[in-house]
Amino acid sequence: MLFLVTAGVAAYLIGSVNFSILLSRIIEGKDIRKSGSGNAGATNMLRTYGKKMGIITLVLDILKGVVCVLLAKLIAASILNEDAAETAAYIAGVCAILGHNFPLYFGFKGGKGVATSLGVVLVLDWKIGLIVAAAAIIIMALTKYVSLGSVIGGAAFVAAEVIKGAAEGSLFSLQTLCAAIIGILLIARHHANIKRLINGTENKLSFKGGKK
Repeated sequence: MLFLVTAGVAAYLIGSVNFSILLSRIIEGKDIRKSGSGNAGATNMLRTYGKKMGIITLVLDILKGVVCVLLAKLIAASILNEDAAETAAYIAGVCAILGHNFPLYFGFKGGKGVATSLGVVLVLDWKIGLIVAAAAIIIMALTKYVSLGSVIGGAAFVAAEVIKGAAEGSLFSLQTLCAAIIGILLIARHHANIKRLINGTENKLSFKGGKK
């Protein structure tokens, strides 16, 4: 139990390192939260500062999720057992996303956790991760709505984990609960986007704005 708590706290602290805020301050001398949509994430970095900054932020946020879950899983497996490692991985994943969304170092005002969630999911179950990522990317490509792809991706992940849990007889496990929390967090952070999608006022993805 102590290790699970430690893994969760460590993942939250690592997740709180918000790269969009850091990069915008260090390289651009501005806070990304005061530009564009005001969101501290890769999409706003892309729209505000261009493709290069957007891609760098995206990759770093994905890696952040990967590192948090992978470290928790490997360390737990080495000092405890495989079951504990699986549990630690899910807890670390949730906490890493919470850190990104509500960063300790930046006044608890962060991003929406899309890229970090992807990194987390890819380590938890790479097959489900790839399927969810593919579905989200297809939706984004067809509609040009990043938010729609993200929300559908979050819902798809929860559905996949529920089906997996039911098939394995672990539907009401801590892992399934954590998966549900990840999906709910992702969807909840897009509540304003969902309203704009319904009203037809949501911004579409464009590579024309910002710097190159």
